[in-house]
Amino acid sequence: MFYKTRKIHYQNYTLITPEDNIVFDLLKKAVAQQFLKNNPAPSADISEWKGQDIVLFQEDLQKQTNATISEKSFYSYFKNSTDKLPRIDILNILSYYCGYAHWSDFKTKHSSSYIKKKKVLFPRWFWVFSTGFGVLIILYFLIPVQHTFNFCFIDQDRNQPITRVPIDIIILNDKESPFYTKSDSLGCFLWKTTDDYIHFIAQSPYHKTDTIYRIASSEDQERLKIKTDDYALMLHYYANGKVEDWKNRRKELSRMIANDVTILQVLPYGLGIEIYSKEDFINTLTTPTQSLKNIEIIESRKLNGQIVKLKFRIKS
Repeated sequence: MFYKTRKIHYQNYTLITPEDNIVFDLLKKAVAQQFLKNNPAPSADISEWKGQDIVLFQEDLQKQTNATISEKSFYSYFKNSTDKLPRIDILNILSYYCGYAHWSDFKTKHSSSYIKKKKVLFPRWFWVFSTGFGVLIILYFLIPVQHTFNFCFIDQDRNQPITRVPIDIIILNDKESPFYTKSDSLGCFLWKTTDDYIHFIAQSPYHKTDTIYRIASSEDQERLKIKTDDYALMLHYYANGKVEDWKNRRKELSRMIANDVTILQVLPYGLGIEIYSKEDFINTLTTPTQSLKNIEIIESRKLNGQIVKLKFRIKS
């Protein structure tokens, strides 16, 4: 073994730094150049060597160093790309083959050369420019970017903006407490936030509640279609429309409203709440009085296709 003729220093360390990988690439090129001095090869690129070329290299390595490496090691570190370095004994053998005392010797001499070349390639003005550019990048990520979300609500049945009744909006972004707002006279609302998303609930007395989640995009405005709450809307029509067939109206209302329904009227001026039975409420809706036109549904809930809870008030 070549260890008897020339002293090789073993060192126990992990070869994983980017610089080590670069120096190992230089070592592979040095190995190829050393082999080509006295041996023919189809290519100066060691990764392109095959069969007989590898055997000749192993024989020349044995002759020069009294040691060799396995075919498996050759394929692992010369033929294939890898982010790992060979064992220290293999590195020492290859370095000695190229005329160096050991791997540390080869690494020390080629590392300093590599650093000098890097300094030449990157003059002072480059570092000034890159530093300033780096500061801009850091500031870009540190300074919060404000995103604007703009939505307009569309009635899915009529395909028209929802303007007759405002949509109640509850913003649910994690970093903020719930925020309550309403759509404007055009059926739209705008929200600005440093979050790159928006999470909110949209609801109204006559439309089905929907939960919306959107991430920031370049879209200026999004049209959101909201489903109509048919039951609440029908009650609204019954309370405010001109229906001549009162008997038929009572049958339809009885079918829509559950027998165990909870019906509450919110009284004006903070006087409290009045409870209605199903029969009393139907009587109210089927009696053509002036107050019937002013009934406003505040809340409705349904189960199995029937209304089980209803809250309303009479606007003065």
